[in-house]
Amino acid sequence: MRHKSAIKRARSNKRKAERNKQWKTRMRTAVKRVRSSTGKDAAAAELKKTVKLLDQLTAKGIIPHNMASNNKSRLTKFVNKLPA
Repeated sequence: MRHKSAIKRARSNKRKAERNKQWKTRMRTAVKRVRSSTGKDAAAAELKKTVKLLDQLTAKGIIPHNMASNNKSRLTKFVNKLPA
């Protein structure tokens, strides 16, 4: 039989994993929204929301700092290359 603390830890880890999964799904959707934007203005507006989300995920410890930085850099380059 496992210790009570191990059982509780497994339960809380399961909840945290589910929450992290939801946040990561949100992140991927936001990135897709930026990439699928047609106009530069629309893409810039979506980029602003996505950057905020990436910063939140970094602060919560869901994604590493470098991953957020790389995503922000790539998306910014993408938006800047779009025709006006």
